[in-house]
Amino acid sequence: MRGIVRTTIVALCGLGAAAGGAQRATATIQGKVICRGVRDCSGAVVYIEKLAGRSFGPGPDAVMDQVKLTFTPHVLPVVVGTKVAFPNSDEVRHNVFSPSPAKRFNLGTYPKGVAKHVVFDRPGVVELLCNVHADMSAYVVVTETPYVAMVARDGTYALKDVPSGTYTVSAWREELKEDRREVSVREGETVTLNFELRK
Repeated sequence: MRGIVRTTIVALCGLGAAAGGAQRATATIQGKVICRGVRDCSGAVVYIEKLAGRSFGPGPDAVMDQVKLTFTPHVLPVVVGTKVAFPNSDEVRHNVFSPSPAKRFNLGTYPKGVAKHVVFDRPGVVELLCNVHADMSAYVVVTETPYVAMVARDGTYALKDVPSGTYTVSAWREELKEDRREVSVREGETVTLNFELRK
């Protein structure tokens, strides 16, 4: 895990909704993730880590499907407390389980048309596997804030509607070491924060 780097670069301004329904300017954190040693940055996630003194409720229910012997999507970011459905859309039976410390579970083997559910109640990266099909894998990235962005294949990302403050921001991608950086933002700013992930 790389050391924390303080970065604050002011650029454009924008408006967003503040907590409580009042309208005020919020910040955007954007930039690029460089993913060394892999084909591209698809599947990478950038997110703001825990905010001191603040907690967020679970996000809306999410879905990790099983289609053509593949978990879909391959990477699913959710906020702590979110319930995820695991439907089986294949003609064959599947078994979804995880050995990850953040959420160990085993849903057993079940047929097409059945959906089972898991509540992800601890932050961390949860690897998903199938006991029936060894080639199947996926990840649920459980965060403590809703400020999360999936990274595009070219490495670009944007975290929008961020309130002013100083945050630790993490970039994660499977097979690579996580990169964490510190950034300060003020209302109305667009801040550039870049990451480099290596094996």
